[in-house]
This record gives sequence, C-alpha cells and structure tokens, in this order.
Amino acid sequence: MNKFRFTINILAIAIFTLALASIAQAQATRTWVSGVGDDANPCSRTAPCKTFAGAISKTAAQGEINALDSGGFGGVTITKSITIDGDSNIAGVLVSGTNAINVNTASTDDVVVLRNLDINGLGTGLVGIKIFQAKAVMVENCSIYGFRGTGGTNGRGISDERTQGTNIPMLYITNCDIRNNVTGVAASGASPLLDRVIIEFSRIHRNNSFGVFGSASSVISVSRSNVSGNLSDGVHVEGSAQAVIVSSVLTNNQGVAANNVSGTLSLADTTIMNNISGVGGTITSFGNNNVRSNAGGNALPAPVGQQ
Repeated sequence: MNKFRFTINILAIAIFTLALASIAQAQATRTWVSGVGDDANPCSRTAPCKTFAGAISKTAAQGEINALDSGGFGGVTITKSITIDGDSNIAGVLVSGTNAINVNTASTDDVVVLRNLDINGLGTGLVGIKIFQAKAVMVENCSIYGFRGTGGTNGRGISDERTQGTNIPMLYITNCDIRNNVTGVAASGASPLLDRVIIEFSRIHRNNSFGVFGSASSVISVSRSNVSGNLSDGVHVEGSAQAVIVSSVLTNNQGVAANNVSGTLSLADTTIMNNISGVGGTITSFGNNNVRSNAGGNALPAPVGQQ
C-alpha cells in the first residue's frame, strides 16, 4: 500500500512539473514567427510559430515577438504590453475587410511597440492599427497602406480612439510610410485627458481624405515629416483639437486647416506650397515658415516671436 502511495506521489510530482514547464513555455519572454512556422509549435527560435496571433498567446507580458524571416504573419489583437518586431525582414500583415492590428490593453502601464511591419489592407481593410485602449503605443519603421474600408470611404491607416482617463494616452509614430488609405492618421477618441500624438520623420502621402486628422481632445505634433498629395487637408483639426507642425513639408494637398474656431494650428519652420486651399482656420505662426504658391491664398497671421 505504501509503495502504491509512493508511486502515486511520484506521478503527481511529475505531472505538476510538466504542467509548470508547459506554462513557462507558453509564457516565454521572447518568441519567434517564421513564414514556414506552425502555430502548434512553442514559438521558440528553433520551432517558430506561423502567425502573430499564434505567438502572442505564448508570449509573456512585457515580452517580444520577432520575425525570423520574411512572411505574412496575419492580423492580431493585442491585450497586454508587448513588442512585435519584424526585424530586417518583410514582416507582412495582410488583411481584407477588417482591421489588421487591434490594441486593447490596460490604460495604466501597458506599452505596445510595433516595429518594422508591412501592414497592407489590400484596398478593403478597415484600419491598419486601431487603438481602443493603452497607455502608450509606439509605431516605428512601419509601412501602412491600402486601408480604404467599405466602398473606399472609411478606412484609416492608424486610428486612435481611446476614451480612458487614467493616464495621458500617447501615440508615437516614427519613420513610417502611411499612404493610399482614406485617412492616414486619425486621433478621434473622446478621452477626458489630452490624447497626444507625436509624428516624426514620417511620410504621409496620397490618402483619399485627410493626411492627419484630429478631433475631440487630441493634441497632434508633426515634426520633420512630409505630408503630401492627400486629397483633402494635409493636417486637419477641428473641435477642441490642436496641432503643431514643425520643420515639415506640406505640398499638393487640398490645404492645411484648423476647421473650427476652437481647433488650433501652430506652424514653425514649415514649408506649405502648391496646396489648393492654402492655410485656414485659427492659426498661430512663428514667422519662419515658407508659405507660397497655394491657390487658395498664402496669408498667415502676424508672427508670434520666440518666448
């Protein structure tokens, strides 16, 4: 009898140990995907997964998913702090008729990093990166294109729709190409706190509506970027939204506008040329801008000096 009990105890310990090992494996701090992977794998470097969705369930919070090689890794919903990095490969996210990447994490301390991704909506995708909730989202070295939505009317490259008020929501867009969507970047959430969007070293081109759009409580900064060839305003803010454009180029758009009296636009060291409607709305100019050859006019208010 004692020998039987001893055997049972040994078996129980073995099962418990295997369970712990399985949990540890399922929550690795770094996982891998490959174009020839399999989501039944543990997502290790030697046994990678096939998709980001398959890898994210096996990656611990604060962990990282890396692409071993080029491939299409599918759409994904992110519910925890994580980094997804395509590395130097073509890490594709191709979707049709839906969102490519949804971000819906806690609003307290969750940070999501999306780096080196090629996000393609194939002309019918809804949103490339849609942010429902997160403390901070960082989009780095990504191409986002082909999100034209239903009938080519409502697609967005990046759509920040956060409404939480625990922390100031932040969105950083660095060195990205955002093109051929309906709207390039939109910040339209009704957060009780100012929704801050920082766009740097990026190119926002040939979108069917606005290049950059801000409404509600958004505050948008565009610096060292090129916003050109958009069929509506290059940068458009309305309601109580604000935008600051510094050291950037805006050409061949419909115009650059703060649409409502309450929306404000500040300009410094920026070139605005060959737009259809020029500059309109509530504008603050720091006097060092190059504004000319806009069909709708080139007038700016009296410059505000350095403070």
